[in-house]
Amino acid sequence: MFPVAIVVGGLFGAAWAFIPAYLQAKRGSHIVITTIMFNFIASSLMAYLLVDILKPETTMATESRVFAASSWLPKMHEILAVVGIEMAPSPMNLSFIFALLCCVFVWLLMWHSRWGYEIRSVGSNPSAANYAGIKYVKIIILTMLISGMLAGFFGLNVLQGELHQIKLNFVEGFGFTGIAVALMGRNHPVGVLLASLLFGFLYQGGAELSFEYGVDRNIVVVLQGLVILFSGALEHMFRPSLERTYLKLFGKKQAEQQAEKGVA
Repeated sequence: MFPVAIVVGGLFGAAWAFIPAYLQAKRGSHIVITTIMFNFIASSLMAYLLVDILKPETTMATESRVFAASSWLPKMHEILAVVGIEMAPSPMNLSFIFALLCCVFVWLLMWHSRWGYEIRSVGSNPSAANYAGIKYVKIIILTMLISGMLAGFFGLNVLQGELHQIKLNFVEGFGFTGIAVALMGRNHPVGVLLASLLFGFLYQGGAELSFEYGVDRNIVVVLQGLVILFSGALEHMFRPSLERTYLKLFGKKQAEQQAEKGVA
C-alpha cells in the first residue's frame, strides 16, 4: 500500500495546488490568500467525507475505520532489527527515509537542473526572468504542482504511520508550522531538514514534559516564537558586523590574489 499511497497522495496534492497556481499565474491572485481560502474548502470537504461517506455506521466519531494492519508503515526500530541494529522503540517510521529522499530530490531539482534555475530566477526577480525568456506562467504552475505533491506526502506519516485512520483535523496546523520551518531553514533542503528536526523535538518534547511533569505546553510555543524571531525577523541583526569581520580577515588576502592573477 505504501507505493500506492505515495502516488495517490502526490497526485491529489498536486491537483489541489493547481487551481491556486493557475489563479496566480493567469489572474494575479496572491498565492498566500488563495491557498489559505482553499484550507477552508479542504476542511469542509473532509468533514463531509468523514460524516457521510467514510464514517462507519457503528460509531458517531468523525473518523474512518482503522486501516488494515498490512497497510501500516513499519517502525524504524523494526526495520533496523531485521539487519541486526538495536534501536529503542519510537514512533519514527519508514516515512522518515522517504522524507530524506524528498530532500535530496528537491536539492537536485533546485540546484542541479534547468527547471530549478528557472524557479530560482523567477523567485528572485520575475521581471528579469521574463526578460530573459523564462516563461512565468509555466514556472509558477510547475512550482506549485511540485509543492502540492510534497505537501500531499505529509499524510503518509500521520495516516499510515501514526493514526492508522483518517480523523477530522488530523493536520493539526502543521501547514503553518511548515512556514516557520522553511523560514528558519532559508528554503534550503538541508536547512529545512535541521529546522524540522528542531521543531519536531520541541513538539514531542513539549508533549512528554506536559504529560509526565506537568510543564505548561505554552512554554514550547514561546520557544518556537523565539526561534522564529531570531532566525527570521532578526536575521540581519549581526550581518553587518559579521561582514566587516570577514572582510578584515579575508578581504586583503583575496585582493592580493586577484592582483596576482591580473599581473599574470
